Amino acid sequence: MTFDLPADDPVPPLPDLDLPFLTPPPPRRGRALMIQGTSSDVGKSLLVAGLCRAYARRGLKVAPFKAQNMSNNAAVTVDSDLPVGPDGAVHRGEIGRAQALQARAAGRAASIHMNPVLLKPQALIGSQVVLRGRPLGNWPARHYHHLKPFLMPAVIDSYRRIAAEADLVLVEGAGAATETWIKESDITNMRLAEEVDLPVVLLTDNDRGGALAAVVGSWMLHDAAERARVKGILVNKFRGYLSLYEPACLTMTEYTGWPVLGVARWFEGAAQLPAEDALALARPAEGQGAGLVIAVPHLDGVANFDDLDPLGAEPGVDLRWVRPGQPIPADADVVLLPGSKTTRKALETLRAEGWDTDIRAHLRRGGRVVGICAGFQMLGRLVRDPEGIEGAPGETAGLGLLDLETVIGAEKALTEITALDRISGTRIRGYEMHMGRTSGEGLSQPWFDLEGRPEGAISPDGRVMGGYLHGIFGADGFRNHWIEAMGGRAAGRDHEAQIDAALDALADQLERDLDLDALLALAQ
Repeated sequence: MTFDLPADDPVPPLPDLDLPFLTPPPPRRGRALMIQGTSSDVGKSLLVAGLCRAYARRGLKVAPFKAQNMSNNAAVTVDSDLPVGPDGAVHRGEIGRAQALQARAAGRAASIHMNPVLLKPQALIGSQVVLRGRPLGNWPARHYHHLKPFLMPAVIDSYRRIAAEADLVLVEGAGAATETWIKESDITNMRLAEEVDLPVVLLTDNDRGGALAAVVGSWMLHDAAERARVKGILVNKFRGYLSLYEPACLTMTEYTGWPVLGVARWFEGAAQLPAEDALALARPAEGQGAGLVIAVPHLDGVANFDDLDPLGAEPGVDLRWVRPGQPIPADADVVLLPGSKTTRKALETLRAEGWDTDIRAHLRRGGRVVGICAGFQMLGRLVRDPEGIEGAPGETAGLGLLDLETVIGAEKALTEITALDRISGTRIRGYEMHMGRTSGEGLSQPWFDLEGRPEGAISPDGRVMGGYLHGIFGADGFRNHWIEAMGGRAAGRDHEAQIDAALDALADQLERDLDLDALLALAQ
């Protein structure tokens, strides 16, 4: 194994970013505060969502911002940098799911400017880079740092557009704020804070241990100007007695000079909110242990897995993620194939794990199989990628459960849409987000009507179904009918109300745990 870059490893041609749209935005209207972390997964996204809801309830016009996010969980925005098409078609963009949740917490529509750079990891070839909702192609990590300086003007422009129409902008950093080896190409932590003059609060995670060392180490790695920009420390995910932890807080301030501005307790309602990325699947909240058993193979490049959150929240559903090395459980009622950024690689994993054999045995026992987006593509006979969009050009045999063929192409379908479930007659509001086009006789029995256009497919015996539409299980009427049709019992929950209740509970807890007036006073 080598950790060195190849000697002959030229940087690919930098794309023509076509940025004539970077006209000067209006001046900043309100305040801004940046939350940076001592490491990844310290809870920045959730904390910012809670602060968005708390300050919005105070009557402020709040907006979230994260310069760069890495996640295959994405959401469709209401806007785009592309002009309206000659046929009147309105283009849409995409941003990280976390920023869409923060926008919802703030009572705002999701905008491309809230997360101008989105990295969508793809196996073996790095990440697809999405700039303000538009794919720029796939970039290996070893070359991406050459691209970042070209992205910075768009990042700053997007920030200024958000700041021009908000009373308060809550800016989220990415990863650790002290990754000194990539500081020169930083577009999302201290360099951004310096470029647009943001006060910074440092967030650390008590639950994983080592919070004291993480804070003091961050202070040591920052230079004098960066230390002066940090206005204080927040401790997150605290469990236990605060009185016993106070000496640690005093030591943090003693070594750094930064005051501890609050200690946020562990938020039990986090599982009710969409997760930012696949890190959450390493510690999923399993189902309720009874009722309808839905098995979900953990595929390569799993994407938009928050599609399944409404099912996992049902008390009568046992949602089980099946890890590599585990068989698909024989007691499963439904096998559900989720979205993936790498459909052909996911198919290879299915076969390597023996899950394709498990799925056929599951069907012979009378079980059902459902595919969403890439999962839908896998149900067909063949997936072709002639241009190498997801990896090396080529084709991979699908599961052959539906008479379909998919061709992966460079054009991305990205739209919010209203659909009609042909089986139940219920209405669904969901979204399409894919780069494949599917054809074949299997489409003659569609699953949905998308505003007059047939979509998806159902097998002749009705036990295999799939489609491109994301977000379908968030529609209460559809979800209730689907669970009953699969042999389960639905609880009749209001999924959207549940998310808003969780956001309100998070805001309530932050009001108790933190001095929100002091934090607001720090915002400049």
